Amino acid sequence: MKEGICTAIGMAGAAICWAFGGWDAGLAALLVCMGVDYVSGSIVALVFHNSRKSETGAYNSVYGLKGLCKKGLMLLFVLVAVQMDRVMGTDYVRNAVCIGFCINEVLSITENLGLAGIPMPRAVKKALEQLQK
Repeated sequence: MKEGICTAIGMAGAAICWAFGGWDAGLAALLVCMGVDYVSGSIVALVFHNSRKSETGAYNSVYGLKGLCKKGLMLLFVLVAVQMDRVMGTDYVRNAVCIGFCINEVLSITENLGLAGIPMPRAVKKALEQLQK
């Protein structure tokens, strides 16, 4: 029984890994950035009550769910990029998508750090303001 469960989990993991074009640094970085962004945004809302998503700045589960759905849609786009690479016989579309989404997540993480009151260099603040405009 235990071996059957482990085999099924392994097969499911392999299928997911294949669907995302394999496990590499780009996919790992994207998933780490997504996780850190979600956790940092939740901390800003739960602990610092400084979220820009709600009127009070406090945590709101609806916005948390929306954030997770957005991340899910980003992962669906990675799946589409993998298929484009497979059709064209390339490997750069998926990488470009992962890098682009990583940059977006890093900007969001940086914004969350600022909302938590962590001091930011002036150049970083100006860059964030320009990107938000």
